[in-house]
Amino acid sequence: MTVLLTGATGFLGSHLLQRLINEGYDVIILKRSFSNTWRINEYLPHIKSYDIDLVELAKPFKDNKIDVVIHTATVYGRNNESVSSLVDTNLMFSLKLLETATFFNTDTFFNTDTLLYRYLNNYSLSKKQFVEWLKLFSEKIKCVNLKIEHMYGPNDDENKFVFKIISQILKNVESIDLTPGEQKRDFIYVDDVVDAYMLLIGKITNAKKGFYEFDVGSGNQIFLKEFVLAVYKEIVKIRSINTKLKFGAIPYREGELMEIVEDIKPLQNLGWKAKTSLEEGIKKTITSILNKY
Repeated sequence: MTVLLTGATGFLGSHLLQRLINEGYDVIILKRSFSNTWRINEYLPHIKSYDIDLVELAKPFKDNKIDVVIHTATVYGRNNESVSSLVDTNLMFSLKLLETATFFNTDTFFNTDTLLYRYLNNYSLSKKQFVEWLKLFSEKIKCVNLKIEHMYGPNDDENKFVFKIISQILKNVESIDLTPGEQKRDFIYVDDVVDAYMLLIGKITNAKKGFYEFDVGSGNQIFLKEFVLAVYKEIVKIRSINTKLKFGAIPYREGELMEIVEDIKPLQNLGWKAKTSLEEGIKKTITSILNKY
């Protein structure tokens, strides 16, 4: 089976790429000519790669019989990107990719979505707008939408919450300003998310055309404060830390969700379950950051 993967140079995409290669899939990736490939350099000799800023989007489909598209490329807006930049990637590029895959009779299109509320921010709105197009196209191509909770693990982006908290505590900064931390989140380790994709690739082969949607989370929602304290607890086991955690020093952002509504039973009914405990996941993530620096 040939899989076209977008976002392979990113956090989730790089983990998916490794697993796909290890399990014998033929993998083609889309990237930009200037993409930083540090996460996947060791895998590049084993795959085909197209620089999407230099060739037309249809070229990889013309050159190869692609069975499955796994779309993980996204812009979060964490680097002050404009709204139009978010829309260009999260909606327009995604729609062009879906349209092209449909034209070339690709069997299945996997989309990486979020459990965030539609109108929470520009990112979540752009992601939810694309889902509407997925539903429309699902009469022509199998569309699988995975709504992922708070994913974390090795090689995450440095500007994301988990990485920032761990790295700041490891550096023994004087203090960290935080919200009260009473919002609940479901922290899921990246390997468990990859397990969900791999399971669904196998399960969807014999399915009919249509729109399929799954929430991907551990099923264990905890207070954000609990997670930060769990990180702190693991770090103090390996080095002396004096960092003060100032819960309540900053207010919640406007429209902050205090609890996520999720239903992971449909995924569990297919045989999937999160295998990595919170403690184990935190340990692995801390170790990866220590090794990086």
